[in-house]
Amino acid sequence: MSAHGTDGGHPPQSNSDLGDALRRWRDRMPPADVGLPTGRNRRAPGLRREELAVLAGISAEYIVRLEQGRATSPSAQVLGALSRALQLSEAERRHLFALAGQPEPPEGHLRIRLTPGVQRLVDQLPGTPVGVYDAAWTLLAWNRLYAALLGDPSTLAHRERNLVRQHFTAPPSRVRHTAGQQARFEAAVVSDLRATRARYPKDAALRSLVADLCSTSPRFAALWDGHEVGEHALHTKTVHHPDVGPLDLDCDILTEPGGDLRIVILTAPPGSDAASKLQLLNVIGIQTSSTPRR
Repeated sequence: MSAHGTDGGHPPQSNSDLGDALRRWRDRMPPADVGLPTGRNRRAPGLRREELAVLAGISAEYIVRLEQGRATSPSAQVLGALSRALQLSEAERRHLFALAGQPEPPEGHLRIRLTPGVQRLVDQLPGTPVGVYDAAWTLLAWNRLYAALLGDPSTLAHRERNLVRQHFTAPPSRVRHTAGQQARFEAAVVSDLRATRARYPKDAALRSLVADLCSTSPRFAALWDGHEVGEHALHTKTVHHPDVGPLDLDCDILTEPGGDLRIVILTAPPGSDAASKLQLLNVIGIQTSSTPRR
């Protein structure tokens, strides 16, 4: 069954921005990239409307109406088909749905993708502890100082690197929170996990993580059932390292633009006791007795 538009019974309103974007994306698509022949009879290097219609599974007439701004409410099904046919990037796909006034539908599975730029950020900050987490707060990448400070994550299985699982089910870590800090932290990470599960409803591993936490941690279950809402803010973490003692560190959480990655950066004011201890840890490196935690 081919996809179709759902214009409804409202009077038509022009959407020239959507039409302009579709024409631009169609014109830039080389026919050879989708297995279509090229030849001298082509007046433009991109796809014809009829070719896009076949690739997207919709009528050429509807493509014309979209490009002329006469079809103002294309369905999510149509927009998804056009996005795939035009090989749009993630940012372009979001822009397409925004132009059409449609919410972008949730995706099926959690994306675990470390971009080259984020990896370079981790590699190029050797004097600062940096860890990169996915949208479910599973640690994906870290630098040497992050491992030296919090423990070597390479000794753990992938599922054991999940920060939420560690906090609610594992023994106490090197990180110490005040009562207020702990309440804010727990509300924030549970809220994050709920939003991630809503975005990726078909991800079996994510559903399993939530079910495991609900069954093993009464505190997590109470927060989850209570629909607690929180957000991350700049705060100080006290890390108790077995060799250099306590370090009071500022914790910043950066979000990858257009993506799901959370980049945790721990810093100390220049000249502080914590800064000196970080420099010492950079020399000492990972200790065999270390146990990684958030």
